[in-house]
Amino acid sequence: MTERLRLPALRVGHPLAALCFGLAALAPLAALAQDTAKATFAGGCFWCVEADFDKVPGVLETVSGYIGGTVPNPSYEQVSTQDTGHAEAVQITYDPAKVSYEQLLATYWRSVDPTTKDRQFCDIGSPYRTAIFTHGPIQMQAARQSLQKLQQTKPFEAPIVTEIVPATTFYPAEDYHQDYYRKNPVRYQFYRWRCGRDARLQELWGAS
Repeated sequence: MTERLRLPALRVGHPLAALCFGLAALAPLAALAQDTAKATFAGGCFWCVEADFDKVPGVLETVSGYIGGTVPNPSYEQVSTQDTGHAEAVQITYDPAKVSYEQLLATYWRSVDPTTKDRQFCDIGSPYRTAIFTHGPIQMQAARQSLQKLQQTKPFEAPIVTEIVPATTFYPAEDYHQDYYRKNPVRYQFYRWRCGRDARLQELWGAS
């Protein structure tokens, strides 16, 4: 009979014990990661996109940043020159058990003006284009189906020019951009009003 391999008891401080305990501690984090998913949307000013998606039940985190360009680790000033190819965007971490990607798409469409190229409201230039950056083929299919359905049901005549492209590297924006609407509520609300964002959205989509 083959004798079973017996592992020695691991004392606290033993190198193998530290490794085992470390792996055990990482297990809940790995399980948590498997229960979340990411979505990335460009919809003009990322302050506003953050604010809109933070209201959605099931959204766990929103991060403002830059995506879609060729310059690594760009600054806000670089992106603003329109030479990097990046768009202002928000990367969303969400719980698929509480909100589906399709529901996030529905929220996205009604939070942007998809009829304008390289512009959102008062912000003009390629960094303010609308785009859906998909993470994998399932999101790509869902986004295309969502666009197809919207083209048949949209309450306006203008064509939709929003891009649907695979996600590339996402670079978080500077700290002062994160949660700007919470840190500077008066300035944020004034900017949103002055930019005419909500007025244009109501014009496009109706009061709802």
